Amino acid sequence: MLESLRGKRMMFVGDSLNRGQYVSMVCLLHRLIPEDKKSMETYNNDALTVFRVKDYNATIEFYWAPFLLESNSDNAVVHRVSDRIVRKGSMNKHGRHWKGVDILVFNTYLWWVTGQDMKILKGSFKDVEKEIMQMSTEDAYRMAMKSLLRWVTRNLDRERTRVFFTSMSPTHSKGDWGGEASENCYNQTTPIADSNYWGSDSRKSIMKVIGEEFSKSEFPITFLNITQLSSYRKDAHTSIYKKQWNPLTTEQLANPASYADCIHWCLPGLQDTWNELLFAKLFHPDLI
Repeated sequence: MLESLRGKRMMFVGDSLNRGQYVSMVCLLHRLIPEDKKSMETYNNDALTVFRVKDYNATIEFYWAPFLLESNSDNAVVHRVSDRIVRKGSMNKHGRHWKGVDILVFNTYLWWVTGQDMKILKGSFKDVEKEIMQMSTEDAYRMAMKSLLRWVTRNLDRERTRVFFTSMSPTHSKGDWGGEASENCYNQTTPIADSNYWGSDSRKSIMKVIGEEFSKSEFPITFLNITQLSSYRKDAHTSIYKKQWNPLTTEQLANPASYADCIHWCLPGLQDTWNELLFAKLFHPDLI
């Protein structure tokens, strides 16, 4: 992998799930590299993280953009806002940081699924009076995919840059695999055995949007479909073992399932498999 990355930039772009895949990739490789031959630095108010491998003149990077488009959740540290707003047609805000990259791995999904319509800003966040319209999740997501494909076609050289898009990462916040309704990933130690299982949190309507829009793309994009294989892994989440940014309450401590993280994944773990799949598609596309 390192030899194949010699002289190249690889960048993961998206939300914290894509950051998890980025960290997985770095962890898989960094043990092979002497301490004085590697570095990890952040830029642009922590939006960009760069792992540099000096002897290979290579970088593996992560860029925080949970919607890919500009939004009010773009602060890489403080981004938990209850009223999410995405600016229409604003791919260049983040896209200027992606130019010149040799391998781009995009993802975006979970931030779009709020249970309500999405709020779309037609003007600028700097406007005193903002024009905001509401769109269904599917229509808003389609708008984002069209913007991404338009940006990729206009700004990237297909002879130089490989582009990947990772499908939705499933969550296990409710026991729709046959468990109790109140059950989640907490204390789960085995995968789901039903090969036909598809969680209700992974919207097939979104997969349909991706398929429809990507089939029209003038620029070749490789789809990294990790949804089904990840759906079985109710046992692979960080659960109660993630870092807690705020002290847990007495009520939470009495009911661990109430604060279990059933979105993100443990490392080492499932996301290493995502990177094995990425590696195969990147360097052996004829075999996939």
